[in-house]
Amino acid sequence: MFSTVLVANRGEIACRVIRTLRELGIRSVAVYSDADAGARHVALADEAVRLGPAPAAQSYLDIGGVIAAARATGAEAIHPGYGFLSENTAFAAACEEAGIVFIGPSADAIRTMGDKIAAKHAVAARGVPTVPGVARAGMTDHELIAAAPEVGYPLLIKPSAGGGGKGMHVVTDAEGLPTALAAARREAGASFGDDTLFLERYVDTPRHIEVQVLADAHGNVVHLGERECSLQRRHQKVIEEAPSPLLDEATRARIGQAACETARSVDYRGAGTVEFIVAADRPDEFFFMEMNTRLQVEHPVTEEVTGIDLVAAQLRIAAGEALGFAQDDVVLTGHSIEARVYAEDPAAGFLPTGGRVIRVVHPAGPGIRVDSALADGLDVSVDYDPMLAKIIATGATRDEARRRLVAALGETAVLGFETNVSFLRALLELPVVVAGDLDTGLIARELDGLVAASADADVFIEAALLLDAAVPRGADPWQRADGWRLGAPAPRRYRLEARGEERTIELVGDRVIDDGAEVAASVRAVGDRSSVRIGERSVSIVAVADGDRVFVASGGRAHEVQRVRPDHRRDSNAAAVPELTSPMPGVVVMTSVAEGAEVAAGDAVVVVEAMKMEHVVRAEVTGTVSLRVATGDSVTRGQTLAVVTPTQEENA
Repeated sequence: MFSTVLVANRGEIACRVIRTLRELGIRSVAVYSDADAGARHVALADEAVRLGPAPAAQSYLDIGGVIAAARATGAEAIHPGYGFLSENTAFAAACEEAGIVFIGPSADAIRTMGDKIAAKHAVAARGVPTVPGVARAGMTDHELIAAAPEVGYPLLIKPSAGGGGKGMHVVTDAEGLPTALAAARREAGASFGDDTLFLERYVDTPRHIEVQVLADAHGNVVHLGERECSLQRRHQKVIEEAPSPLLDEATRARIGQAACETARSVDYRGAGTVEFIVAADRPDEFFFMEMNTRLQVEHPVTEEVTGIDLVAAQLRIAAGEALGFAQDDVVLTGHSIEARVYAEDPAAGFLPTGGRVIRVVHPAGPGIRVDSALADGLDVSVDYDPMLAKIIATGATRDEARRRLVAALGETAVLGFETNVSFLRALLELPVVVAGDLDTGLIARELDGLVAASADADVFIEAALLLDAAVPRGADPWQRADGWRLGAPAPRRYRLEARGEERTIELVGDRVIDDGAEVAASVRAVGDRSSVRIGERSVSIVAVADGDRVFVASGGRAHEVQRVRPDHRRDSNAAAVPELTSPMPGVVVMTSVAEGAEVAAGDAVVVVEAMKMEHVVRAEVTGTVSLRVATGDSVTRGQTLAVVTPTQEENA
């Protein structure tokens, strides 16, 4: 076994790998960019090495820098985590050339499975069923358009390289195909450096089932059961569970065997995941989609139901050891469900957020596991993936695991910016999710009922109580600012704003007046939380007051409430300026029009990318464009990107 291992990653996966290294008595080395100098994975490791500036290309993707860090620290092996260099053939080859063990499969296996076209041919040769489609290397847009009728509509455009849903587009008719192909090529080229595309039949009401495999250098290949990953938004998983509520034992054995054959097709070594698509109405029929030649984000649910530490297994396989168990030794016990916590705003179309973590509270309790790198004061950069943490709940049954996860999300608080925690909690309580009736389009269909665009009245009351509690109350009544006066106390008025909604709360003594209704209210600190009583209702909240801002979280929902001072009020008579502002911090990847161009309302003007997600900013009025940014510019949330001067007709 190795004595020192370098972890070539960041965030929660780096922390998770370091945890197993510590348990095995192996010295850990972390690497970091300037943006992560104060990150948790840096503090947890035995040693840490700076790679470079925040952009991943100059830090975490710098192969030479990572190899140099391994040499300088005496690391015999490198664990790549997932993302970044984990499926990079050049990196695997560089490790071999440097005499450093790459904890993963061979460069040839990564190369074959990283090319989805080559992968389909490789597994088909082993009898593994694949999705019908057209998959030939080097096809032009014209050739793909010509081949589309053979596939039929709806169809799915997929990049041959990469993963995570980037560059994937569902097309329902021939008219939309050329535009979708152009977008897919641009996204694939930007994300993977390879814009090769192919077409597949789009499976109606698809379920995403994946199988975990382990393979050693001694000819042993086993699968550890399947995971259901059908709850997705924009082809990105948000909830995963093991085992799938869809499969029966016979199908589980068949799909597991197909996964093992997939691994054998490339002489696989290490931990890998074979992904299949299954029609919800035909659960006995499955098709190979791709193989991820690395550890998956959702690997904890498999660990929880099998009792097998997958990182420890990776290390042992990489060190040349045999698996030490056979297929019949793998037993699935209970059920486990994972929720991914993202820095994103579901009410704004899942736009990335990020910023400084004012306060974080993680859940605990029976069956609860948290994989996280969050800490108070951490700066969450838009340079990287928006996933912050994973909350995992395990129980004897699926419903017990689900109920535990709902409760755990209710106890989770990330204050400082928007996250998807309340969205996840609402999703898990949908009747179809409770019943296990899942498919990859479920979130899109149910989205309106899963997001809350505004704060409820109690959030404003809670914020007013907290702001009021922070007012100095000295012994001298004439110096107090809490409404004290001779006779009855004066009302203390708090004009507050949250998510574009304003509300004025009045406090008189221990009473609160909101929208004409008057009830008793109070707040008191209880450890890391505050107990708020409003009328007959009492709730425990996590709250932080920061000047005129209050961050409030309860039941999985978090809000930033801003006190509006009189001098902050906008002039309602001021003329509106049709400015286009950035909905998120990020980088301008394209300006769709030239300076001075005429646009109509709804036309694309600027495309902003952050955390691997593109957002098109469109004109809201007809007029002439004046650009304020250029391609490659970094922008902040709310920054002006362009101004559209309305035409005379628009002004009229």
